[in-house]
Amino acid sequence: MAEKILVVDDEDIIRDSIAIILEKEGYHVEKAENGAAAFEKLNDSTFDLVITDIEMPMMRGIELLEKITERFPQTFVIIITAYASVETAVGALRKGAYDYILKPIEFDDLVFRVKKMFEYRNVTMENTLLRQEVNRKYDFHNIIGKSDAMKRVFSTIEKVSRSEGTVLITGGSGTGKELVARAIHFNSSRKAKRFVAINCGAIVETLFESELFGHKKGSFTGAVSDKDGVFKVASGGTLFLDEISEMPFHMQVKLLRAIEQREIQPVGSNDLISIDVRIVAATNRNLREEIAKGKFREDLFYRLNVVEIHLPDLNERIDDIPLLVNTFITNLRNQMGKNIKGITNNAMNAIVRHQWKGQVRELQNVVERAMIFCDAEYLDIQHLPEDLQRLVNPSVASNMSTGLSLKDAVHNFERQYIENKLKENSFDKERVAKELGLSLSTLYRKLEELQLSGKQKNN
Repeated sequence: MAEKILVVDDEDIIRDSIAIILEKEGYHVEKAENGAAAFEKLNDSTFDLVITDIEMPMMRGIELLEKITERFPQTFVIIITAYASVETAVGALRKGAYDYILKPIEFDDLVFRVKKMFEYRNVTMENTLLRQEVNRKYDFHNIIGKSDAMKRVFSTIEKVSRSEGTVLITGGSGTGKELVARAIHFNSSRKAKRFVAINCGAIVETLFESELFGHKKGSFTGAVSDKDGVFKVASGGTLFLDEISEMPFHMQVKLLRAIEQREIQPVGSNDLISIDVRIVAATNRNLREEIAKGKFREDLFYRLNVVEIHLPDLNERIDDIPLLVNTFITNLRNQMGKNIKGITNNAMNAIVRHQWKGQVRELQNVVERAMIFCDAEYLDIQHLPEDLQRLVNPSVASNMSTGLSLKDAVHNFERQYIENKLKENSFDKERVAKELGLSLSTLYRKLEELQLSGKQKNN
């Protein structure tokens, strides 16, 4: 669709000439003889650009510019002035004009400026839409989970995003630590700057310092040019140090110094460079145990652990599994172009019962695999890997009424499964919790939610 331009000038010949030239360039052009008439048109229709003279009766161009800036901020303005005065032009630009041109008008120059304006507008709009999409994608409200454990995580993310404090994210591999780190960044005041992620477990030990702080040409064999480290690349934004426990011990003191002094020294350089980055670190190890083993510096741990966000294992948030499965099905259905509506209770039983050592990442992979092999409307047990198929107890599955909702079916299965585990372990709750991969407090909460006494009944 052609861009709409409104030309405003009290001189007919100038107004008509500009309109003719721009129409030849493919723009849709309307005209107004003064600012008041132009403002009426703006109230009735949307324009991408207004080209207006400054000196006009009834409403001057500067007043029209002020009204457009206030009422129609999506509309750009180019000012025409016969006064070759820097003061006049600067005044218009300060009030919100995109550009100005001088009389007598060079029409080639006018067309060039209009084209550049629309190029600028399109790039700006694309960047705005991209930023909105990125923010939407990493909004913590879109991290999937409704369990109490995840609600606590959401609350912490929301609070810590408003601060500049260093954050340590803990949890098993596949629990979504990087997703949480991105959510913190894209909900913070640094969201317009870069989010840079680096996996400390994937860096060759001899190149660690160069990767973090950069190096100068010739500082070591292979340094054929200057290189910026991730601290400088992430300037003004957030640096995510994943698997921080894998950082060599000798580098930990240099990282601590960089964080505390807010400056770095590239390899082979004598100059110190000031840095402005927020540090978010993550680990799947217990850093306190690593400290006890002498593998991690205690002072660095306390510097990183200003706020800790612990991501629970999937087996500690069983309530979220149906929600995760259905979300994956919806997302993958669109990507794969398949008309898969959902999942059967039988298949969901197997998924809920499985011990997800690979966490959410493993669950997503299993759902994706099942959808590849499914040609029906619903994922069923035969579409799952064999180890999950073996988990379904036919007697349990047959007792589940097909008239139940998915939520009630999962609730009934979970209740019966935990009750069976209690009986198998003579109601030893510590043993049951360990076997289920739950903390003892989580098991007690489950017993309360499922209305199980957890005690052996007297005959």
